[in-house]
Amino acid sequence: MIKGIAHACYTVSDMEATLAFYCEGLGLQKAFDYRDEQGHLYGAYVYVGGRTFVEFFEGELAERAEKQAYSHLCLEVDDLEATVAELEAKGISTTPIKRGKDRSYQSWINDPDGNRIELHDYTPESKQTLHLNSVGN
Repeated sequence: MIKGIAHACYTVSDMEATLAFYCEGLGLQKAFDYRDEQGHLYGAYVYVGGRTFVEFFEGELAERAEKQAYSHLCLEVDDLEATVAELEAKGISTTPIKRGKDRSYQSWINDPDGNRIELHDYTPESKQTLHLNSVGN
């Protein structure tokens, strides 16, 4: 029935700054965009990997749902120390790397609108890895 998470969608205040952050800063790839009849860019899909995307629509941040329970987006990385070093070199502030209670390593960043993004690096002991191994993935 459910195959996975298709995308997470965000309202952003500045589409160009958002795309620069996610594509140039994080190294993700813009998949396609939405333009109005005048050619104005108002939305975009950014490819994360596998079958997963992040979707953005430009608008007033007040358009977010009242009492929305959203906390953060988590992106899995292949080498957290190298990723943090690369982001810092690009001027993107990161938190110190720490090991979470799930036994995965993590660091945190914020996008141009202040949305929190967790960078996650699974270890062989990570609870996620143990689960994936138990279901044959």
